[in-house]
Amino acid sequence: MKRIFSYPAALAAAGLLLGGCNSKPTETDTSKTAVVVPGETNAASDSTATVASAAGTGAVKPTGPKPAWGPTIAPEMQAVIEQLMSFKAPPLTSLTPQAARKNPTAADAAMKEMKVAGIPMPPMNVDTVGKTLVPGVRARIYTPKTGTAPFPVIVYYHGGGWVIAGVDTYSSSAQALAEDVGAVVVSVAYRQAPEHKFPTAHDDSFAAYQWVLKNAASIKGDPNNVAVVGESAGGGLAGAVSMMARDKKVALPKYQVLVYPIAGYNQNTPSYLKATDYVPLNKAAMGWFFKNYLRTPADGKDPRIDLVNANLKGLPPTTIIGAELDPLMSEGKTLADNLEKAGVKVDYKLYPGTTHEFYGMGAVVPQAKEAEQLAAADLKKAFGK
Repeated sequence: MKRIFSYPAALAAAGLLLGGCNSKPTETDTSKTAVVVPGETNAASDSTATVASAAGTGAVKPTGPKPAWGPTIAPEMQAVIEQLMSFKAPPLTSLTPQAARKNPTAADAAMKEMKVAGIPMPPMNVDTVGKTLVPGVRARIYTPKTGTAPFPVIVYYHGGGWVIAGVDTYSSSAQALAEDVGAVVVSVAYRQAPEHKFPTAHDDSFAAYQWVLKNAASIKGDPNNVAVVGESAGGGLAGAVSMMARDKKVALPKYQVLVYPIAGYNQNTPSYLKATDYVPLNKAAMGWFFKNYLRTPADGKDPRIDLVNANLKGLPPTTIIGAELDPLMSEGKTLADNLEKAGVKVDYKLYPGTTHEFYGMGAVVPQAKEAEQLAAADLKKAFGK
């Protein structure tokens, strides 16, 4: 499961994460000195076991009334948000990035709800290894335990507003992709802000993609069957990687899945204007992320950030997954519309009753399981599986 923060008062910089759930995959390479990934240094967010592919067996129910900001929230989603609020962490916007990286996450909330509901952790059907791809950029590589190599490859970019979270906090998403698609997943630990401002995360993401194209065979992958997937900030990074590949005459991804991507800099869209109190991600938090990652407001107009206004022609077929109670909902739909206008085949699906960070919570939130299955089905089709 995964991620993020807060506001109102509670949520706190969770970390756009929920992605994994508290059981860390065993890696054959445990040295992680090239990049400090917040999730790996924070015990509270060391939640990487996959719950995404688990079939929930317990009853997930909220204990209180629906929040004023979310009258349409689904009950299972509300139950996770209640657990996140129970940590009573300070708002993201009141913290330094370094402090925010230490706060409880939505992943912790989902794990807590799984325990309350009696939902067991599923087994891991992948092997993992840590690897330095290029100087300063590491990745965790997920390889299916079954199937025949070469496997298709998914380059995965985690969320966290380019500032917080890491491969640990989003591990359930990466693991679910590897298991459900039957693909090698390279989860990229790009460098983060404010230590590394724009365009560092974007450059690191593209460098990782190029590494995969050149070295896929070394990780049991097929260099001619590569896709990109990302969530939130990672969704924007995935889209930008596709644009950079097109513009630099590098082989395009076969497909891209963008989960509630940060795809614009306009913080006055209809969904932003509704998001003053949303949990776990609201308008103020997005402003905090932009402030920490961008060098100046002018960077917000760069096409790698402002995807909705970029040249989208010639990009790969795309799946965009949106959440209803999310400041990024409007720009996700606009991106889908603009991609279609540019001649790109798009599969867009909005999940009612969900918040930002719901993807990856398939063990507890039914809509998340549906979204994960949609992404997997579209990727398998693109890979010819």
